Amino acid sequence: MCTPLFAQSGVYVIDNNDKHTDGTILKWTLTLNNDGTFLYHFLRDLSAISKLNKEENFYGKGTWKVEKNLIFFSSDKETDLNEKYIYDFTNTKARWIKKSPRDLSDIVVKESLLFYESDLWVIERLKFIKISN
Repeated sequence: MCTPLFAQSGVYVIDNNDKHTDGTILKWTLTLNNDGTFLYHFLRDLSAISKLNKEENFYGKGTWKVEKNLIFFSSDKETDLNEKYIYDFTNTKARWIKKSPRDLSDIVVKESLLFYESDLWVIERLKFIKISN
């Protein structure tokens, strides 16, 4: 089971460098560690619309495990959740997307995670692109 963990571990982001029409900037980062733990960070930069509150940060953490091309996330209410880490990833599932080794075409498929089921409505349907190991 260690081999799949090393294959999926790394830093994943949502590449959303474009400012929204109101000037806010959004950035998502998901770090999957080799030990089966993860850290999630969502940043919303509001400096364009609010001088009093320039940033909003939301965090989550917990554990993850791999079964075939699916990744299952969970958070322990006692050890993972507190005033900083507020997002509970229990019952959250993502699909690991990468190019099949049998696909010999020139099509480029970026390694990514697509969240398809979660009790967190803010995470469902987000696609994170892998940027590093």
